[in-house]
Amino acid sequence: MMPMLGALRRKAATFLRQPLFIQAWFVPLWLILGVSKALIFTVSFRRLAPRLGQKSGIAPWLPLLSPSEEARALLIGRAVRLTAKYTPWDSNCFPQAIAARLLLGLYGLPYILYFGLMRDPDDPAGMKAHAWVAAGRVRVTGGTSFGQFTVVGCFVSPLLTQVARG
Repeated sequence: MMPMLGALRRKAATFLRQPLFIQAWFVPLWLILGVSKALIFTVSFRRLAPRLGQKSGIAPWLPLLSPSEEARALLIGRAVRLTAKYTPWDSNCFPQAIAARLLLGLYGLPYILYFGLMRDPDDPAGMKAHAWVAAGRVRVTGGTSFGQFTVVGCFVSPLLTQVARG
């Protein structure tokens, strides 16, 4: 019982050292990741895709952000990745991408959500899929994926499509 109490105390102390932004978003993000995971299993991609952003083909490009916007995008990515570690379900790249997209949109930050594929080296007939989100130079979720995965689809922030048209 004592080792478990010590571990709980350490985790609480680590959590309290996190920025207030991450502390405030932890529980809502935990719920968002759960809802995202449920949507992925229950809603077809065709119906989910319009809520990811504006489809923009496969041309990878990144929006420019101000330094303060980049700092916010970094915090959002950190909060999503940290929270994903503490879900009892597997919050892999797709639920994380949905959660990041939601927060970036909420804060009015332009983003691009990418989907990519690569051949699975362990299964010559198989493929691996990945989703990642970038905002400016910030890799919000999904890490450095451009070198490994072939982009097969992009969804851009509605903010970016409005700027491009106007």
